[in-house]
Amino acid sequence: MLGVLRELTFGSMVLRLVLAAAFGGLIGIERGQKHRPAGSRTYMIVCIGAALSIIISQYESVLLHTDWNHIAEMIGIRTDVSRFGAQVINGIGFLGAGTIIVTGRQEVKGLTTAAGLWASACVGLAIGAGFYEAAAVGFIYILLTFFVFNHLGALVISHTRNMDFYLEYDHSDSLPGVISGIKSLGVRIYSVDISKASAGTLITRSAVFSVQLPSGVNHHIIVAKLAAMNGVLTVEEI
Repeated sequence: MLGVLRELTFGSMVLRLVLAAAFGGLIGIERGQKHRPAGSRTYMIVCIGAALSIIISQYESVLLHTDWNHIAEMIGIRTDVSRFGAQVINGIGFLGAGTIIVTGRQEVKGLTTAAGLWASACVGLAIGAGFYEAAAVGFIYILLTFFVFNHLGALVISHTRNMDFYLEYDHSDSLPGVISGIKSLGVRIYSVDISKASAGTLITRSAVFSVQLPSGVNHHIIVAKLAAMNGVLTVEEI
């Protein structure tokens, strides 16, 4: 059955594009729920486009060995069916780079989205080539990475001793007291990145801390204690 579906027919072409749309959309759902730059529609388009590029490569390869064979032999045309796929992978690099940003809190956003787009394109290439087994396995692994390992990674990070957090304070004179309060908790401060932004009459004073926590102390406990300090307006782990 799979051998028939791998043949370049109208039915197999329709199936490949449908699978590409379905797999790409499902991969992008998790990103869309988190309001990331690339959501389910973007993933669908990328996956369909990648699948279509491989179908075109196969179509041209078939023509060069059938209808165009005589002309190809006369002028010495040789083609590599992987060329379209290689260009897709290169192009996705530019698209993925556009989803990566650095926020005002020195937080890098969009890396997972960019990686997901690239992986979605690879799934589309596999579907377009008729390699359904690899596409299905890759699709499952990508979803597991997004949904399962996302929670597992967050659990592991919450128990590590190193931590970065963003903190806003009410006045410049409050910062020394905040730093002293952090040290009183047994927290070792690696670095502090202080910034000040103004929007009209509103002035936002903030700092990004890189710290090491005492052994056995949970991140949420530290965040709660920081939020209760005098002069601290808001605190958030990054």
